[in-house]
Order: sequence, then structure tokens, then C-alpha cells
Amino acid sequence: MAAPRSWALWSLCGRGLSRVMPGCTIPGLRSSWPRSPLGARPLSQEKRATETHFGFETVSEEEKGGKVYQVFESVAKKYDVMNDMMSLGIHRVWKDLLLWKMHPFPGTQLLDVAGGTGLDWVLGDAEELPFDDDKFDVYTIAFGIRNVTHIDRALQEAHRVLKPGGRFLCLEFSQVNNPLVSRLYDVYSFQVIPVLGEIIAGDWKSYQYLVESIRQFPPQEEFKEMIEDAGFQKVTYENLTSGIVAIHSGFKL
Repeated sequence: MAAPRSWALWSLCGRGLSRVMPGCTIPGLRSSWPRSPLGARPLSQEKRATETHFGFETVSEEEKGGKVYQVFESVAKKYDVMNDMMSLGIHRVWKDLLLWKMHPFPGTQLLDVAGGTGLDWVLGDAEELPFDDDKFDVYTIAFGIRNVTHIDRALQEAHRVLKPGGRFLCLEFSQVNNPLVSRLYDVYSFQVIPVLGEIIAGDWKSYQYLVESIRQFPPQEEFKEMIEDAGFQKVTYENLTSGIVAIHSGFKL
């Protein structure tokens, strides 16, 4: 059986599922693709099949999206349980801090990419968001951007869909800044997390990819520069838990 049309959109960005917070509207959806989810526009045919990384493995860009999709398809049923086990529940504190920084108020137009909070779901590609320009007050993405094939394109899209004065917020694993914590974190990541994945979710390989993808993600300063290159200003970041994760913030001015 042929895959449904939505497969192409989903597979290119793995967990690239965009959501809008409760009470917010979904403005300016493009409708150039008949019968597509909420008028999502078709993917560009100009993306070249060059190489990229999937964890520590080198794969084609065309291949990566499908592999990331398979990872999250595999871990979905035990996703929250594994997050609690791997982080000892600290991931909930990290997400609360992200929300505290955002401090949304009634009427805020919030786009949450890669699924973190919200009730209104839109299936789309993080590199080609199915929204018009200058539509959102806040763009958030938590533990999702490292799975995007072209991070620079995702950042440019974030800038495009934000209103002037809008804010970009990203919560993502980062580079540990304490040598002792870094050594312990490496041991835990490579020797414990895949074992937990096998025991709890029956899936060693997906959690091996998880820890490898974290090591491939740019460190704090480099990611800050990428955000600035996308057009954001007043870009800052805050390390949490010795830099295991970081919250990056920028504004479209």
C-alpha cells in the first residue's frame, strides 16, 4: 500500500509536528496542496540528496528523515516513561523553566514545533512551515531541533513566521561545562541509557541514536551564532544542570 501524502511531510523532520497552544487561532494557512492537512504547502523539490549525520552514522539527507521518523514511531508508547527514567524527572523542571521564560498571556499566538504543549495539531515540515509570514508572537521548540536535517532552514522558518518583536525559544540538549559532570554524563549516556531503553521500551538502537544525536548538536555558542545568522537579535542562552540542556532565546526585531 502506498504511503499517505502526509508521510512526506512527517518523515522529513521526524517529530516535526507543529502545534498551536489552546485558545490560539491558526492563521494564514497556505492551501496550495489540495486535500493536504490544513492546507499545508508541498515540499520543495529542490532539496539535494547530500550527506548528513544520523547519530554517528553518515546517511543521505533523503534517508535521514525516514530514520528519525522510525525512531520516534518506535519510542512513542514509552516516551514519557523513558523521559522520566532517563532524567529522574528533571526534564519536567526544564520544560517548566521554558514556560516561565515564555510567560504567555491570554491571546498570545504561540507556535510549538516538534510537540511539547498544546491541543491544536498541524502536521508539517519544520523546514517549510505551513504558515504565512509574521503570524506568531512566540515560537518554541523543545528537544526537537537536533533531529531536523537542516537546522539553519528550521531557524530561518522560525524567523519568517514570527511577527516583528516575536520571540524564539529553544530548549535542547547541549554541551556540559563541568569536566567531572561531563565524564559522568558520558558514562551514563552511553552505558546506561541504551540499557534502560532495551529494558523499558525494548529498543536499544533508538536510545543509542538519542545519545549520539546529542553529541552531534552544536555547542551553546555555535548554536547561538546559527540563531543570529537566521536573523534573530538579542540572542542569549541559559545553561541548565551544568549545560546538559540549554535554553536559547532570540527576538525578531
